[in-house]
Amino acid sequence: MNCILTADRLQRERSTVYESQEMSRILTDDGIELAYESIGSDDDPCIILIMGLGAQMRVWPDSLCHALVKKGFRVIRFDNRDTGDSTALDHHGTPSLVKTWLTTQFKRKAQVPYTLKDMSRDVIALMDTLEIDSAHLVGASMGGMIAQILAAKQKKRVRSLTSIMSSATSPSLPGPKLQVLLQLARRPTPFNREASIRYTMRMNRLIGSPAYPMDELELRQLAETSFERTSTPSGFKRQLVAITAAGDRSHILRKIKVPTLVIHGSDDPLIPVRMGLATAAGIRKSKMRVIHGMGHDLPSGLVPQLSKLLSKHVKKAEKRWQRKIEKKRLKLLEHDDHHVLALPAPNDSSETKNLLNVVNIRA
Repeated sequence: MNCILTADRLQRERSTVYESQEMSRILTDDGIELAYESIGSDDDPCIILIMGLGAQMRVWPDSLCHALVKKGFRVIRFDNRDTGDSTALDHHGTPSLVKTWLTTQFKRKAQVPYTLKDMSRDVIALMDTLEIDSAHLVGASMGGMIAQILAAKQKKRVRSLTSIMSSATSPSLPGPKLQVLLQLARRPTPFNREASIRYTMRMNRLIGSPAYPMDELELRQLAETSFERTSTPSGFKRQLVAITAAGDRSHILRKIKVPTLVIHGSDDPLIPVRMGLATAAGIRKSKMRVIHGMGHDLPSGLVPQLSKLLSKHVKKAEKRWQRKIEKKRLKLLEHDDHHVLALPAPNDSSETKNLLNVVNIRA
């Protein structure tokens, strides 16, 4: 996924960056260094933004991050492995997309450098290092797939899920998406500045929102910004085969119990809206929002609508989470009271009176 930042938005948002927005790094047990930014107060409920295929954390609009912070949340965005300023795994080489896809068609396990589950463990490592016990997850495209895995497998660590322009199945090569997928995989060779810029501009035209077109200057400035933080050209291919090797993950959707919001564009050329609808249908009590005119990107014109949808969903989920914690606390207190009352009766009457006083205080 190569999301789009307009040139005027880049200039406007750079002037409103919070002082707390400083890039830092953590090192996972797997030896992966993840670059991240934390915006807002550490004391506020945390939203972790997980970006998509080949896209860097800066693709999450600053204005969206700041809007969520103003709503009372701490926002964390980071570069996935093989993206931006995080670790590049070039020693794994460049895997074959077609070979990986054919292997999955024969129901065999594909040999890939890493999996979506590995990438989901990166998120947990980030949370552990920052001492975040649980968070609200917002994932776009591949990031939505990672967030779905976490919501299903790490239930105690996820307060809510928002899946944006994502799906629960890997892209199938035959079909209307074939041209898009092949062009995504066809990275420029040799990989130099001008070739990278032309590639990014071409892809942004291909997957962008038709209702929010950009001019050539905007496209070029975005491509230049992207090139400055690109860790490795082959990292994109390794992420793509990780998605392909994951195959159909629709069965894990039934395990997701947290409040879930699914957002999808009506004009998404890479992951059709029907796949977003199928994702929502597979998650019990999830809510679906289709945004007309949206493609496979996060255009600046939709930031107000996206921030409204996200803040409303996360606030409601946060209240539910806090009620759940309070219920557990009261249950624990009740258990402690019963434990005290079940103690052998002291011989001394004064001790009995003191014990009853303790019970009354706890009650």
